[in-house]
Amino acid sequence: MNAAPATVTQPVRLELIDASGAATPLEAELRYDATDPFAVTTVFMTGHSEVRWTFGRDLLAEGLYEPAGDGDVHVWPCLDSNGHAVVIIELCSPDGEALVQARTGDLRSFVDRMNKAVKPGSESELIDIDATIASIFAAEAA
Repeated sequence: MNAAPATVTQPVRLELIDASGAATPLEAELRYDATDPFAVTTVFMTGHSEVRWTFGRDLLAEGLYEPAGDGDVHVWPCLDSNGHAVVIIELCSPDGEALVQARTGDLRSFVDRMNKAVKPGSESELIDIDATIASIFAAEAA
């Protein structure tokens, strides 16, 4: 097992893009926790509350270089209006949609640190399948 930290966090400034293309700054934090080794969470700071979106770590990593995602989350590389490299993240839910962009370098830094914490392809080594199945049966029995 890797000696790197089991949790990786990074504050990131995103821009919320509205229907007209205008960008509004949005503070967020990226979180990776090896106890859920296949997922990454983005926590959006919205005034006095937080909104969390959890999606596949592979989706974020792939979206740095090419369009990725099916369903509720899509990620793809792009250039902003000033020609800077950004990554677009589209989030869809029954309550609405959000389109945010982040600087590619910020996301790449997070993905690199996440990959050092848990090497891609080794995630399943961190999951105790027997314990997971036992907790499911215990919850059903309760």
